[in-house]
Amino acid sequence: MEGVLNVLKPPGMTSHDVVNRVRRLAGLKKVGHAGTLDPEASGVLVVLLGRATRLSQFLAAADKEYRAEAVFGVETDTQDVFGQVLGYTDASHLTPDEVLGVLPGFRGKITQVPPPVSAVHYQGRRLYELARAGQRVEVAPRAVQIHALELLGGEWGVKNPRAFFRVSCSKGTYIRTLLADIGKALGVGACLGFLLRTRAGRFTVAEAHTLEELAALGAGGRLEEAVIPARELFRDLPAVAVKPSAVKAVRSGGRLYPAGTAAGTGAFAPGVLVRLVHGEEFLAVARVEAADGRVVFQPVWVPGERV
Repeated sequence: MEGVLNVLKPPGMTSHDVVNRVRRLAGLKKVGHAGTLDPEASGVLVVLLGRATRLSQFLAAADKEYRAEAVFGVETDTQDVFGQVLGYTDASHLTPDEVLGVLPGFRGKITQVPPPVSAVHYQGRRLYELARAGQRVEVAPRAVQIHALELLGGEWGVKNPRAFFRVSCSKGTYIRTLLADIGKALGVGACLGFLLRTRAGRFTVAEAHTLEELAALGAGGRLEEAVIPARELFRDLPAVAVKPSAVKAVRSGGRLYPAGTAAGTGAFAPGVLVRLVHGEEFLAVARVEAADGRVVFQPVWVPGERV
């Protein structure tokens, strides 16, 4: 079995827990995921099966979309409601217009300091490991991209108002930090109440399968019905036609040089991903590289092959 499962991760499970559950259902040793979700969060978790685990580097880089709840007037050491409270502020005066007024400053390219409960490495250890040991360290801010930030509604006029946001963002964005920073900008502080990932790249929550649904399919020997073939993930990539003489080399993961491509394949910038095809046959995903002044195509994933 080789491909991708769009799994609806429930709150209370780690991403690794979900991977282990799928591993047992599929009867496979090689199962991974493309982008962690916090244990308390729910939503789309892209699970990779078999040799498709090699695709993690591409799928994890995709943009994400979330629905998130902010609790204003509450600051915690984990930037969510599950952490130790550091301070309360009466935020009953807060209005939707005030929240809307600060949001433009959090759209586009912004910087974030990774939260202490993140998996970012610091001197060989992850931040959450250091936090559990009572160590707090200073880490450098990181640039992320907020494509969309929309206030959907909220509960106002209470000591700790709650507001709901839609966030579309780049890989590496910490939603809990985004909400905490919005709270600071408003002068009342904030933390994350709940988080739902509604989209990861092309995978949406509307199309995700619950673990119960996958278990039922597995019990009937029909789990493959939920598996998206890996090649389907790259159907929108530009295609480069391969000459018959170069097909064998591509299938073995060898570089494709201009002499092995058909005429009219176009010009590509280094770093771009393309599909290598022979007629209707999908051969590989390749990265465009420059070598000896020429553009070459280096396969990074070949169906059914170890590259």
